[in-house]
Amino acid sequence: MGDIPEENIHDKIKQIFGEIPDFSILEEQIDLDLQLEYFECSRKVKEGLDPVRTIKKKDDIFNLSLGEEHRKTRFAELASMDEVEVYRTIEKYVQSGTVELRSWAILALQESRMLLESKLLGENQVFISTGLGGKEGRLRYFIVLINENDQSFNETQQKVIRNEMEIIMGQQEGEIEKLSFEARFVTVVALIPINVTIKEILKKTIKECNQFGNFLRENFIITNVKELNISEIEEFINNRNSLNNDIADQDSIVN
Repeated sequence: MGDIPEENIHDKIKQIFGEIPDFSILEEQIDLDLQLEYFECSRKVKEGLDPVRTIKKKDDIFNLSLGEEHRKTRFAELASMDEVEVYRTIEKYVQSGTVELRSWAILALQESRMLLESKLLGENQVFISTGLGGKEGRLRYFIVLINENDQSFNETQQKVIRNEMEIIMGQQEGEIEKLSFEARFVTVVALIPINVTIKEILKKTIKECNQFGNFLRENFIITNVKELNISEIEEFINNRNSLNNDIADQDSIVN
């Protein structure tokens, strides 16, 4: 589907809407397939929705004796109404600590909140969701930097990577949540503001690190879908080695 655009997500939103609208980011990490299933369900229930019946049956979401699909539909129906009463009902479920259908309920709560905000503020709200979620105006990314010589990083190289990542991320108001060294690569989970061009951060990081010995490849992996496991990372790296060109899709990138 193409490479990650050189501009940032903030600029893409501006291109679409002409100005930057209010937006919210789904903070929780929810599988993208489940998100797609929810949005499809939400689209379908809006056709011929009966508000009176929906509110009357709002407590169905708490009834564990009902089938899962039935309750999923109830969540989507409630979330399709811009009423404080139904928002509080979904919120109560999420806050109850019930594990069953929690991710589905969180998606419903987010949709319900967006509808209420749009109604109260008189303008549409933008909702940004990825598999890895985000926090406080920042999206979460999984990043892999690769050793140039296919070797493990020595102690000095590890220190350089940590320091440069922290400095450069900090300059952009980003935050490193996790950083781990695994054989010939280092994995990073970071929160990055949507108005920052991610590629530039990583290219700068690699350039700064390589002043201490050219030990990082210029290629890197980025994804906001999920945290890749070691075998998935190795597969990306090996494919890159054999094809000698970029392997990319919109969500998982080897650059």
